[in-house]
Amino acid sequence: MIFQTTSEFSGGVATINLVGQLDADSAPAFMEEIVKIMALSPSRLVLLAKGLTFMSSAGLRVLIYARQRLGRALPIYVVEPQESLRETLTLTGFERAVYIVDEAPNS
Repeated sequence: MIFQTTSEFSGGVATINLVGQLDADSAPAFMEEIVKIMALSPSRLVLLAKGLTFMSSAGLRVLIYARQRLGRALPIYVVEPQESLRETLTLTGFERAVYIVDEAPNS
């Protein structure tokens, strides 16, 4: 499945919807969205991951970049990740750097 990403910014919350396979070929598109969002100085980053079917180490590197650039004070939520993505985040220890949740936070 081809990778697609869309984002929106509202009330200080940046939301990025991720669909398809996030690999070395598609990671630059994800990085572009992250850079665009960072310029808006969000108070929270929400990654809608339900439609993300695969994430390689290249995608994980973009998440690590976002965590480092946005700082520990800004929460990053990974919403509804498929089991394989949840497992990747857990095995790499990255689940300690983000919130893995079943639904997007309201406030």
